[in-house]
Amino acid sequence: MGCDGGTIPKRHELVKGPKKVEKVDKNAELAAKWKYCALSQEKLRRPIVTCELGRLYNKDAVIEYLLDKSAERPNTEAVTHIRGIKDIKELNLTDNPEWGGERRNTKGDVYEDVHCGMFICPVVGLEMNGKHRFCYLQTCGCVFSDRALKEVKTEICHKCGDPFQNTDIVVLNGTKEEVEKLREKMEARRATAKAKKSKKSKAAASASTTSQAKDDGKAEEAPKCSLENGGTSSQSVKAGSSGASHPSCALNGDGPLATASKRSIQEMEEKSETFKSIFTTHSSAKRTKDQTSNWVTHTPYHF
Repeated sequence: MGCDGGTIPKRHELVKGPKKVEKVDKNAELAAKWKYCALSQEKLRRPIVTCELGRLYNKDAVIEYLLDKSAERPNTEAVTHIRGIKDIKELNLTDNPEWGGERRNTKGDVYEDVHCGMFICPVVGLEMNGKHRFCYLQTCGCVFSDRALKEVKTEICHKCGDPFQNTDIVVLNGTKEEVEKLREKMEARRATAKAKKSKKSKAAASASTTSQAKDDGKAEEAPKCSLENGGTSSQSVKAGSSGASHPSCALNGDGPLATASKRSIQEMEEKSETFKSIFTTHSSAKRTKDQTSNWVTHTPYHF
């Protein structure tokens, strides 16, 4: 049996018991949520954005995903609800003065605090490391701790001064129950926006149909006016006799009477000769047969 040589097997080596459930390290879980991008699994670096569910991403990783969604990437299920750049919000974070950076312990001779966060709450000073609950405002993107929003109740942002409401507060890296509530709010918000958009499109379509119907009505009234004037339209225009019977058509410009009402500038008695000589219809601008050339120039004038 392979037990020669004085080896004594123990009980756990011979009897197989139930497998122990592997426990997830809480520190590693918090670091994965608050220090690494939820899409690319790279370390968070500015600019940092978040979605309507409160997850943290690197902005360049989200843009690469939106540009090419067919590429194979890990954790793509975490960004399926992001349709475009409007579905994310860039966060206005406050740096932690105690954060020394990634290269603070290159030699390995300095104590490294794994709970030290890169950012803090600007009001209370709590570190954003996962031990405390943090929220952001959808209006401006400023990040605060939940304790600061509860202790200092106001309707104006503590950092930038923009107004906000309680519905604009979104929890960052919340629990499963909080994420489900945020998902329901997101779907309801998108449904209302889609309904408003459909109403606007219907109103615009109805307005366009009414304007088109009015244009068609005007086009139908024009030939009616010309027929009511009687006889040949050209003779009535020259005589000017039908202008009094239907003055509305002539004034509106719908019928041929509008063209007959136009007079030549040379026939206007109230205009001076100096004013009339400006135009090419004046007698001084016309050439006689002797003055006209028998060849074609670059800019010929024929009167």
